[in-house]
Amino acid sequence: MSHVSEQQLIDWRRELHSWPELSGHEVETTARLRRWLEEAGLHPLDYPLETGVVAEVGRGETLIALRADIDALPIHEATGLAYRSRHSGVMHACGHDVHSAVMLGAALQLKAIEDQLPGRVRILFQPAEENATGARKLIQAGVLTDVQAIFGMHNEPGLPTGTFATRGGAFYANADKFVVRVVGKAAPVAQPEQGVDSILVASQIIQALQTLTSRSFNRLDSLVLSVTRIEAGKGGDALPGDAEFGGTVRTHDKQVRAELEQRARQIVESIAAANGASATFSWHPGPPVLENDARWATFASEVAEQAGYRVQTAELHLGGEDFAYYLQQIPGAFVSIGSASEFGLHHGGFNPDEALIAPAAHYFSQLAQQALQHLNARCCDAILS
Repeated sequence: MSHVSEQQLIDWRRELHSWPELSGHEVETTARLRRWLEEAGLHPLDYPLETGVVAEVGRGETLIALRADIDALPIHEATGLAYRSRHSGVMHACGHDVHSAVMLGAALQLKAIEDQLPGRVRILFQPAEENATGARKLIQAGVLTDVQAIFGMHNEPGLPTGTFATRGGAFYANADKFVVRVVGKAAPVAQPEQGVDSILVASQIIQALQTLTSRSFNRLDSLVLSVTRIEAGKGGDALPGDAEFGGTVRTHDKQVRAELEQRARQIVESIAAANGASATFSWHPGPPVLENDARWATFASEVAEQAGYRVQTAELHLGGEDFAYYLQQIPGAFVSIGSASEFGLHHGGFNPDEALIAPAAHYFSQLAQQALQHLNARCCDAILS
């Protein structure tokens, strides 16, 4: 690598890893990134952002963007690493520290050849990916103005280091959440007939919701519905009058997404009514389906092959990713790069292979240069025709 060593990128990643910050609170993370960029001669652009930083390299009308996410998760780290999190209960358990180091490396490589760049590259260090608010804040701030294509990555612990995967069309799933509140009637445990047991009603609703994906939709559809929390009662000698539970829904099909919301609402309300209770069902849309532009996905894969990656077609991913919001606005591609971690994303033992960082930085530098050249050539072809 030119002008920044592999060890420097790893050191930056480890510093970010030691001081993780939650979504929307990435104040020190932002300060570190800004300082490292400025020390390398990159001047952050002036956008109205509370956290996160945007820089730009090059000159000219042609403009593409690279994106990294910078926030961490409310997870206790269990890796035992010397550079483990110094913030109790907060961890970079999704690898956003790795993504930031990769795009720092790409930015510095591009800065080193700035005079030869056939256009501009805007590098986004985006906050608040985990709560799916960051991409929309950057879009509202205007960071996509004049951008013609955008690219981003996620490390993939299930892939070996040196492996690259992406696909055209739908890739990551929409990630919606739902909350159900059941209102019954409290009663003494010795006299349940005097009340309406909200726990029992909630249990029946949960069982029925879980059968939706296996009995009401095509088994070939990519669809997950999971209840992830339930709260009711305080123990003791009383059946609680209220119960609440929530969960998530993932799919790659807009029609399935809409139909499932409708069917789930019917189940919740009808089972509650049949038991003499009432229930409310609230649906909270998350990131939409992430849909790669097919041509840019192919282009990104071709550059990866040139860079020495083992390239494969990615399987559909049921994770959510707010990069999807960018792809609703402009074309581009989101890619997976193998990180070979024994433990998966959002796990306290997650430990990605740092050997991925330098090659990925080089890859995104090459991708940016070739994407600019491609856009310039396409523009010239259009003028000539």
